[in-house]
Amino acid sequence: MSLIKEFRAFAMRGNVIDLAVAVIIGGAFGKIVSSFVGDLVMPIVGLLLGGVDFSGLSIAVGDAVIKYGAFIQAVVDFLIIAFVIFMALKALNTMKKQEPPAAPPPPPPQEVLLTEIRDLLKKGR
Repeated sequence: MSLIKEFRAFAMRGNVIDLAVAVIIGGAFGKIVSSFVGDLVMPIVGLLLGGVDFSGLSIAVGDAVIKYGAFIQAVVDFLIIAFVIFMALKALNTMKKQEPPAAPPPPPPQEVLLTEIRDLLKKGR
């Protein structure tokens, strides 16, 4: 098998395509959540904390500048993003649980007929 054919077989497998779709959707969802955090949540958190912006906090040690505020901001962003994803998955799981179970398919006509014959034979004894 040639290299091109092997690569094509690999790339067209369901797992690879599903992974590619998940990465693309995950990237788009990440942008939505980042916008939610940066544009909606953090301004409210800033107001609650008296307008404190963590990202500007730093300390100078010699020539080096340690930006611990940016780290605090990243941790807060991560916690909020993790919580939003948790709530979204929890809502999704709740919606999945509320779906009624599918009714079993009706038995084939032969099985119904055999069941009736069996029941008639039981009565005849």
